[in-house]
Amino acid sequence: MQLITNELVALDADLGSTKDEVIASLARIVEAAGRADAAGLTADALDREGKAATGLPGGFAIPHCRSAAVSQASLAFARLSNPVDFGAKDGPADLVFLIAAAADGDADHLKLLTKLARALVKKDFLASLRSAGSREEVVALVDAVVNPPAKPAADASAPAATATVATAAAAPAASESATRPVLVAVTACPTGIAHTYMAADSLVAAGEELGYDVQVETQGSGGVTPLPADTIRNAVAAIFATDVGVKEPERFAGLPVIESGVKRAINEPKKMVEEAVAASTNPNAHRVSGTASTASPDAAGGSQLGWGKRIQQALMTGVSYMLPFVAAGGLLIALGFLFAGYDVALAPDCANLPAWAGGADAATCAAAGSYGQLAYAMGPGVGLLTWLGSIMFLIGGAAFGFLVPALSGYIAYSLAGRPGIAPGFVGGAISVALGAGFLGGLVTGIVAGLLALWLTTFSVPRWLAGLMPVAIIPLVVTFLTGALMYMLLGKPLAALTTALYDGLGGMTGGSVVLLGVVLGLMMCFDLGGPVNKAAYLFATAGLSAQTEASFMVMAAVMAAGMVPPLAMALATTLRKKLFSKGEVENGRTAWLLGAAFFSEGAIPFAAADPLRVIPSMMLGGAVTGALSMALGVGSRAPHGGIFVAFAIQNLLGFIIAIVAGMIVGAVAVIAAKQFFGNKAAVNA
Repeated sequence: MQLITNELVALDADLGSTKDEVIASLARIVEAAGRADAAGLTADALDREGKAATGLPGGFAIPHCRSAAVSQASLAFARLSNPVDFGAKDGPADLVFLIAAAADGDADHLKLLTKLARALVKKDFLASLRSAGSREEVVALVDAVVNPPAKPAADASAPAATATVATAAAAPAASESATRPVLVAVTACPTGIAHTYMAADSLVAAGEELGYDVQVETQGSGGVTPLPADTIRNAVAAIFATDVGVKEPERFAGLPVIESGVKRAINEPKKMVEEAVAASTNPNAHRVSGTASTASPDAAGGSQLGWGKRIQQALMTGVSYMLPFVAAGGLLIALGFLFAGYDVALAPDCANLPAWAGGADAATCAAAGSYGQLAYAMGPGVGLLTWLGSIMFLIGGAAFGFLVPALSGYIAYSLAGRPGIAPGFVGGAISVALGAGFLGGLVTGIVAGLLALWLTTFSVPRWLAGLMPVAIIPLVVTFLTGALMYMLLGKPLAALTTALYDGLGGMTGGSVVLLGVVLGLMMCFDLGGPVNKAAYLFATAGLSAQTEASFMVMAAVMAAGMVPPLAMALATTLRKKLFSKGEVENGRTAWLLGAAFFSEGAIPFAAADPLRVIPSMMLGGAVTGALSMALGVGSRAPHGGIFVAFAIQNLLGFIIAIVAGMIVGAVAVIAAKQFFGNKAAVNA
């Protein structure tokens, strides 16, 4: 099957007034062709759109994603009669490609999609699309790009769109290339389909125009072909244009570096090349030293991220890497309770053992720290379900033991790369040992990361540079971070953590309800963003204490996080005319997402109409959080929503709190759209 067919093309069409409406309309076109589920494709494309706008200079946009909703990789194209703003600096887009890749798509499809992305940086290709008189002509134009006819060897250096970046960069004669300064670059975007390759070709073209040999390593979904070590060694400077970090950045150690997001390389490629050339002759230029770029916010050209943003990203990275431990450990503990009973977590009373443990000898009982350990030690004879449940509980507990070290380790990794991992993990483990908990983990992660990053700025001889990231920096920073915890920070942080959880456990009445309101507001404020993650981190970190107060906090956070998608699903069901067709379709999917505790299911609605949707969802979340706390609902599982009902204490109260918040949120958003200037719905 072809990537694009006549039925996937819409010419001079009015697909809506916002980019969300256009994306939803294109997704329906793909669905009509039997290649995807429109609701799922829309949700995934809008989720990708929320990470970075896909509008680009030249009046075109390339919304794209990899999605499980896509059964056949496809290109849907629209030439809009009314241009729509997709976030480009030079104005709205009249040409829109929706690039829909299957989640498990093969490498061949990804290569074809990247060929299209590269062609879009060519003005003549865009002009041909604008002047095309029929769908067939558009399909032919695209086919000529993604499936070009074989060319004679003499023409192999012609279009960059059909060559690797290295080939494009090497197009001039060898003698000419050898006399030009070499710049190396890395480009990468979250999905690795479009921006990665467009940025690469833009840099290559800019280098050609300015007289420099730019060779780019594209770290995309189609795989990574690393730049040769000789090329890197001969380069005078590096450009990192990425949104997701550079893989193995230590290969570029010692090179002056210019760093930015991937879109800057598309929008300002000449400026980035000029900045890299200037850095190559500047002895004070920031350099790659051991891991990632060590550039500070005031780096030449202003391309570096500010420290506040970098630390925020590091915290989010730490939470992101910690969440699998939370999910695996928490759900295994919950399953252990289901099969072996809640007593599995209690210390055994050796004088009054339950019937199943009657055969335990005194030494075995004394050595067991919990009934779970005792059941495991006694073997399947205690009952198969009890024995399996105890094993699940023990495995889950072991996974929970990594929460704080993983949080700390990956915060440090985000700031300093590989040299930060060991100091961060050790700092997190020390934090647990000293009782400083997740607060200590946050501190040790930041401290270890900043110390490791600082040490990478040291100029060392070439022969020593290879030892810095794998031995010297981890050794020094691990000692400094650990010493700082033991000698200065550990006890105050432990006291603060103890006071925090003691205060939480001592809350009663109105204070408990107020905490539920605050947690509910946080969970619904940015739907998976930093504020949402902060509330979730607070709940999951406390869950390891296995106290009633921690169970109540976890339940309030999970219930409130379920409200936004459920409320939007209800609103789109009750008042379809207030929403676009795409939103109504997304609402159907949101029922399942909300029930499973995926707050992100409401992102498409919030992105399209934040001023009405977000306050309404926060109101519903506050109601749910307050009711959950007031009714004494508890959750021993950190995720799963209604599907972990077996781990919910006071399940009826849990359902009441969710339903109440869902109704309040739905009524609020309907009222906001009805009475406060709702945009004209396209659901006629």
